[in-house]
Parts: sequence; C-alpha cells; structure tokens
Amino acid sequence: MDRFNPGSSPIHFTVVLPSSARPTREPVEQSQHAAALDIVYIEGFVAQTVIGIDAGELHEPQPVQLDLAIGVPSLRACETDRIEDTINYAAVRAELHTLLATHKVQLLEALAEQVARLLIDRFGAQWVRVKLCKPAKFDDVAAVGVIIERQRERLA
Repeated sequence: MDRFNPGSSPIHFTVVLPSSARPTREPVEQSQHAAALDIVYIEGFVAQTVIGIDAGELHEPQPVQLDLAIGVPSLRACETDRIEDTINYAAVRAELHTLLATHKVQLLEALAEQVARLLIDRFGAQWVRVKLCKPAKFDDVAAVGVIIERQRERLA
C-alpha cells in the first residue's frame, strides 16, 4: 500500500455532473441583485422571546436583536410619497412582536427563517437579509447569532 509522500505532486480530481444536476441558470451576483431592488431596513430591533436549547432558556424570555434588510422592486413611494407604496415599518414591527410572542422554535436559525417568510409572504419582499442575535449570551462574547438571506422564488 502506498503512503502519502509529501514530496509528490498533488492529486487533482475533476467532477462532471450530469446535465440534470447542473444549475439551470447562472447565480445572481449580489451587486446585480441589489441594483435591481430598493432596500428598506430596520436596524437594532430589540425584543424579548423564549428561544434556545439550554435548560435556562426554555421558559424565560431573553433579549434578541434583529437587523433586517428588505429588498423590494423600485419603490413607488419614491415618487408618490404614499405609505401604501412601500414597506410600513410600524406594521413590520407589530408583526415581529407577534411572532416573537407566539413562535414555538428553539433555534435562532429557525426563527430567522420564520422572519424571512413573514417579510416575503406578508410584505411582498423579493429578497431579505435577516440578522438575528442573542446579545450578551456569554460573558465574554458581545453577541451570538445567525444571518440568513432569502429570495421570494427560492421559498416558493
């Protein structure tokens, strides 16, 4: 049996996917995607919720912080100056409070997914970035959390 020889040339592999496994379209680069959308954001939303897997987290609410970027096609509100033509921050805030009071998930990842679905399904977002964290979860860490991005067509 041959052993790895550090002085030998590296071995290269080529993987060829069958046409059925290849992507059907080119991925959209973030810069192209962002140029096509206006971004409405909510930063530093803080609320209490029961979330976690540790025994001390299962029954008592703890603070979580959300930063949201909500991508929508060119906002008509830029021209009409009407709240009906944009994302209503107050409505998003109210829905977030309701979700945080009623969800039944334990992981930040699952809660972030619910927030993304809410923004896409209820508010018509085409793309969202959800940053969800537990500030000061540990004494020696400012925050722990997750950042997810979702697009409308990928959730359908």
